[in-house]
Amino acid sequence: MKAAVHVAPGVIRLEDRPTPTIGPGELLLRVRGCGLCGSDLAKLYAPARGPAVLGHEVIGEIVRAGDGVERFRAGDRVVAAHHVPCFACHYCRRGSSSMCRAFKESRLDPGGFAEYVRVPPENVGHATFRVPDEIPDAVASFTEPLACCVRAIRRAGIGPGDTIGVVGLGAMGSLLVQLALRTGARVVGVDLLADRRDLAQALGATSAVEPDGMTAALAALTAGRGADCVILTAGAPALVRDALGWARDGGAVHLFVGEGEGALPVGEIYRRELTLTSTYSSSPGDLAESFELICVGAIRVAELCSHRLPLERLAEAAQLMERREALKVYVEICG
Repeated sequence: MKAAVHVAPGVIRLEDRPTPTIGPGELLLRVRGCGLCGSDLAKLYAPARGPAVLGHEVIGEIVRAGDGVERFRAGDRVVAAHHVPCFACHYCRRGSSSMCRAFKESRLDPGGFAEYVRVPPENVGHATFRVPDEIPDAVASFTEPLACCVRAIRRAGIGPGDTIGVVGLGAMGSLLVQLALRTGARVVGVDLLADRRDLAQALGATSAVEPDGMTAALAALTAGRGADCVILTAGAPALVRDALGWARDGGAVHLFVGEGEGALPVGEIYRRELTLTSTYSSSPGDLAESFELICVGAIRVAELCSHRLPLERLAEAAQLMERREALKVYVEICG
């Protein structure tokens, strides 16, 4: 099979690799396509820990089901997520499933940017969903990224009447805007790019502004208080500091992404009773909720897929997203 292999920072090589073999309880998928995630970009431009096949927003067709698989059969079109917790450890029992050691070690084999993947038994049981015929491949591939957003909204504690800032209006920011609106919150989006601000407003955001306009936009909505919560889809330390200023006294900043090292104004956080939260990835429950939202059309995702490129152009896809010329790239593999 063909696989796009990360071999060095920014270097992807198309290679021939053996098609995975499967055992009991496993699935072999012929990958129809895979979304390109921001976390894939971070890995692509970092030193390679060894040749690796990235990609985890997978939709594929089952070629073969291992012994004992009862829920699926050959020919089914499914989405399969890459991480599954053990459900029994200290982390899982306390709602931190993405910190579970089994979660961090689980993955699809070898990764979504390949013509075939092996889905392990745990993933088959808890992170694989049969896609209805009417749902397009690229739409279904948003199941895992949307699940990450579902978890973020829940952990941030957003609810009716809140005023929320979403900083960064790429594909993930656009999903977060919609989910926040579903809770009954008002949403102010922030982005440097006009077309992304326009999209956020088309998706229902109360307003969408450049960073310099954020303070005034929030003040107008909240009688000068500021946001109840600011969600960051880009997490450079300087931006975290800005977000703390946009949050109301007693408010919160949620890191959907975090980057680098930097000092925090600890005294201000203390005096203003600010809360800093974060989420990493999603849980099987979040995946199930996300998949249902997509199937019933509750979240608009089709218009977030701005580009479609074949597997052999994965490096070009990464460059488009790195330059912010693409909102989201869906990589077509065997569709």
